[in-house]
Amino acid sequence: MITKGIRGAITVEENTSKAIEEATLKLLKEMVEKNNIEISMISHVIFTLTSDLNAEFPAKFARINLDWKDVAMTCFTELDVPNALKKCLRVLIVVNCGENFIPEFVYLDGAEVLRK
Repeated sequence: MITKGIRGAITVEENTSKAIEEATLKLLKEMVEKNNIEISMISHVIFTLTSDLNAEFPAKFARINLDWKDVAMTCFTELDVPNALKKCLRVLIVVNCGENFIPEFVYLDGAEVLRK
């Protein structure tokens, strides 16, 4: 068994708890589905948000809505790079998996530009 990271990002409509919750759950559900992730596979999760998103911690919504109660999660502010994508929530899900596992990264709602 080895450890691999799965990257994802999404833009958030506005700096509110509700908008952060909706974006967080949309992104995580897509990442889980595309990568066939089971909770027991998750080592830890790192969330970052641009400085214009500070209304809520995205980890809270994973813990409450996805039942990730025993998953180690933390949230950070993204580096404030000039001309970077605004209102962006990024996530790194680190999973324990087999060597043949190929992570599928997920970029939604305008965050696709991060992969160009």
